[in-house]
Amino acid sequence: MSATMSAPEKVQPADSAGGLGAATRDYIARIRGGDLGALPAVLALITLVVIFTALKGDIFFSTFNFANLITQSATYIVLAMGLVFVLLLGEIDLSAGYAAGTAGAVLGVTLTLHGWPVWASLTATLLTGVIIGLFIGLLVARLGIPSFVVTLAMFLALQGAMLIIIGEGGTIGVQDPFILAIMNGNMSPLAGWILFAIVVLGYVFSTYRAMSRRRAAGLEVQSMTVWMVKVVSLVVLWGGATYLLNQERSRNPQLTSIKGIPWVVIVILVLLVGLSFLLQRTGFGRHVYAVGGNAEAARRAGISVANVKVVCFVFCSTLAAVAGILFASKDNSISPSTGGSTTLLYAVGAAVIGGTSLFGGRGKVRDAILGGLVVAVIGNGLPLITDKSGIQFIVTGLVLLVAASVDALSRRRSLASGRA
Repeated sequence: MSATMSAPEKVQPADSAGGLGAATRDYIARIRGGDLGALPAVLALITLVVIFTALKGDIFFSTFNFANLITQSATYIVLAMGLVFVLLLGEIDLSAGYAAGTAGAVLGVTLTLHGWPVWASLTATLLTGVIIGLFIGLLVARLGIPSFVVTLAMFLALQGAMLIIIGEGGTIGVQDPFILAIMNGNMSPLAGWILFAIVVLGYVFSTYRAMSRRRAAGLEVQSMTVWMVKVVSLVVLWGGATYLLNQERSRNPQLTSIKGIPWVVIVILVLLVGLSFLLQRTGFGRHVYAVGGNAEAARRAGISVANVKVVCFVFCSTLAAVAGILFASKDNSISPSTGGSTTLLYAVGAAVIGGTSLFGGRGKVRDAILGGLVVAVIGNGLPLITDKSGIQFIVTGLVLLVAASVDALSRRRSLASGRA
């Protein structure tokens, strides 16, 4: 795969005196130059929500379904977060789905069949992901085997490993309350509002501190007006989501009450903050973008390209192991089909639809969340208007094709405008 160089993080170039007008003009200029960012995913998400709300608003736009969308998209989002690391290098990992299934099988066997404590089972599960990623990374980076070939082979090998661990045709139930609560449990409404405050204050503190440091260093910063618009947008969107999720969504509240933010949101937020910091604020992250942009130039600059590749594949498979934990929590079991079928395709689709380039060097962890929501909305909304599953595959495939086309066209535009 070819490469495109881009900076890991760019502060909006609108200066402090420019305000919203300058920021808008700069944003339009970047779009014309081929730097679309997450715009296609945002437009796709808005369009799909409007269509499904117009056709089946009573069901699709209910608080019950809103919570369903979060849990349905969680596994794809976490898998896509790992795939962002290898896609940034211009590589691919076709085994991520079955890496999740194999790690989930290890969780089920150690937890249910051998009675390990949950912390030991989780450690073994994550170590399974690390070992799988290390093996793939060494073959790709040290032996120079194309990642497509290595991960295709691992796709088959891990499927076999799952059958051996679980037993052909078998299913391992997972009954541990901590594991089940991740995808099936909810925070209390009060805890949801505390989380809202932490997220907003954390964003305000971190972004204001970054602006102050750039200003002190004499660097260009975004205007306070633009910053305030972002803060208000976060307050409105996150506050609205918290309010909706805190509403009663049980069909029989007298029997059982269901309200609050799903616990899995905490997992996604922790991964989003931690991995975003790693990619955008550390030397390792800059090396990842450099290798994805131009591996030879990165090597000449003294970056160990092989080590960066190995670490990225380890991250990808470890996050797949986290997705395996989510699969076990969501389904209350692990079977030989866990992580199979369309799981990988939807996860890759989530990363690409969100804005991560297939050509390497461009993308962010947050892209996985936007793309995962688009995939989940398609999977959630289409069954409400048609019972033909084939249409869902066709629509998802077309959305992925459009995203890949936009990626290719924007890259060509970036090269022509000199922004690449």
